[in-house]
Amino acid sequence: MTTGIQPTGTDTMRYHRPVGERRSRERRHRNVLVAVERRKGSDRRAAAATRFGASSSVHPDVVQDVSSDRGRAVQRAAADAESAWRNEYGEAIDLQEVKEHLAAIVHAVDDEAPRMALEPRLRSVLGRRLLEMVRVELIRNWRLDDPGTHSACEILATLDTLEALRTAIEPNWTNYFASRLSGPDGLGLVVEVAHDLRSPLTSILFLAETLQRGQSGDVNELQSRQLGLIYSAALGLSEMASNVIELARSGNRLASDEPTPFSIKDLLWSVCDITLPIAAEKGLTIKVVPPASDHRLGQPLALSRVLLNLTTNALNFTEGGFVEIAARERGPLEVEFSVRDTGPGIAPEALDTLCSPFRRKPGGNEYAFSGTGVGLALCRRLVEAMDSELRVESRPNWGTRFCFAVRLEETLL
Repeated sequence: MTTGIQPTGTDTMRYHRPVGERRSRERRHRNVLVAVERRKGSDRRAAAATRFGASSSVHPDVVQDVSSDRGRAVQRAAADAESAWRNEYGEAIDLQEVKEHLAAIVHAVDDEAPRMALEPRLRSVLGRRLLEMVRVELIRNWRLDDPGTHSACEILATLDTLEALRTAIEPNWTNYFASRLSGPDGLGLVVEVAHDLRSPLTSILFLAETLQRGQSGDVNELQSRQLGLIYSAALGLSEMASNVIELARSGNRLASDEPTPFSIKDLLWSVCDITLPIAAEKGLTIKVVPPASDHRLGQPLALSRVLLNLTTNALNFTEGGFVEIAARERGPLEVEFSVRDTGPGIAPEALDTLCSPFRRKPGGNEYAFSGTGVGLALCRRLVEAMDSELRVESRPNWGTRFCFAVRLEETLL
């Protein structure tokens, strides 16, 4: 058996080194790299000691009464982190503040200190950033130290303590958002988030409708149904975002403009066209009942929003039958708008809280957010802004009917 260098082919004079020789060479190369890294670490600590004006490798602000191996290891890493901070950020942040944060980290990790007795300053972006730098330097030091210097139990215990510290200084996002929402700019924050949600949802609605109509190519039955589901979900989310925005702006902004001429028939059919994909997906029929006198003077934007919310809710809670969108004359100047479904009806005990955005959870004192309640709350405000009242009629095995009557003068378009 040949043990020397062997050719890999007869035509090309390439050779392999034996596996043992190749691994030995790799070990020598790795040892050289480790030695270089150790010299770099020593140089950093020596530079830190020179800057601090002390023989210790850490700044006096970082030095506490450290009594544990864990504390000393973190203390050393803190000095390296301070040096790395200088190299990376210079004087961008007050270095005295950096040193005080590092001292607080060392104190919190040391065995003899009260466990996780945190200074408030650590619960900050700077505190979290410095803790991560200390962790990186600590692992680097362990890798560069001589093998056997640190036991596995010591390393794991130190990492466990650092992780506990990281968890302790993480912000309480629940309290943070609660304080933001209850603050003076809380309403503006809600509106901003709703706006950010509504913009991409509008694009989803447009693209889903375009694809479903086959304007971008043939669509089979399954794909058409899936696009209908996408459209329905996006429409529900978009309506909720719009309702939140309107409620945050007092809920009657759409009815505050001067009356304008409009076509009731066109308004009813526009609501039907928007919600038709939802009905098609569920196998429901939408009936449109326009009045005899079509052209009126009123608030078309407010009327459209109310009817759209009522129709969407009716479709969501109806599994079979139809949904009717109607406008019937109740006199020369009065038109009654209504949306009726053939769903299961509404329980009498639920009618009192029907228009509440936040409702009590069953069997508890906690409140749950209700998207339906948000939409109905906006409907009620808009109807009241048009000097009317939103009424509801519901019976088992018959369905539910929402209605309101509005004074609308006849006009010529």
